[in-house]
Amino acid sequence: MYLENLVVDAVDPQRLGRFWEAVIGGETLTDASDGYETRLTIEGGPVLDLCFQRVPEPPDAGPRLHLDLRGGSRQAVEVDRLLGLGARHLDVGQGDVPWVVLADPEGNPCCVMHERAEYTGTGPIAALPLDSSDADRDARFWSWLTGWVPVPGRPRTLRHRSLLGPLLELCPEPSSKGTGKNRVHLDVRLDAGDDPDEVAAGIVGRGGRELHPGWGDLPWRIYTDPSGNELCVLPARS
Repeated sequence: MYLENLVVDAVDPQRLGRFWEAVIGGETLTDASDGYETRLTIEGGPVLDLCFQRVPEPPDAGPRLHLDLRGGSRQAVEVDRLLGLGARHLDVGQGDVPWVVLADPEGNPCCVMHERAEYTGTGPIAALPLDSSDADRDARFWSWLTGWVPVPGRPRTLRHRSLLGPLLELCPEPSSKGTGKNRVHLDVRLDAGDDPDEVAAGIVGRGGRELHPGWGDLPWRIYTDPSGNELCVLPARS
């Protein structure tokens, strides 16, 4: 199995997808009325597709997964670039912090980060912080699910085995997950030979659960991690 997609609900997927494609320097994969996909390729490391799917309603709650963008010594320049693309400043009660909080064109928060040694080799997305009710447990869960490995000295932070590309950071949640669906979630793709039922049993055995939302006959299966964050497991490619 491997991490394939970062999926974002969007009222206007073309507008939001083109914004984020410009932010990360992505490659267009799909440009359709109901969705937009762009690909981020880290040379020698992971490939991550950002998928924007149409939903009828705007965000109604703070996200449990967001993007931290690499700024470093060019943080101010990067902030200005994003503002020029359509972002805006956002106050989420962050106070005096070394990073800059922005909102994308649909109000989803993102952060432009300061210089940190662990961001070496990440590419434009420095990290994917994910809320967790038990960060140690969930780090083990996501490591098993994606094959990503703990960052030395930071067991709650995972990275692709190449030690390149963004960090997946399991962060103590400010409040428990409500009943609504996460606006942003991750998709995992099965490898050839992976047994979907064995994977399902592994997810449930590690504290996740399978969801049956009644959306018809889908080619993928929908789960939550142990903290209730939704994820999809996609079938192996033929």
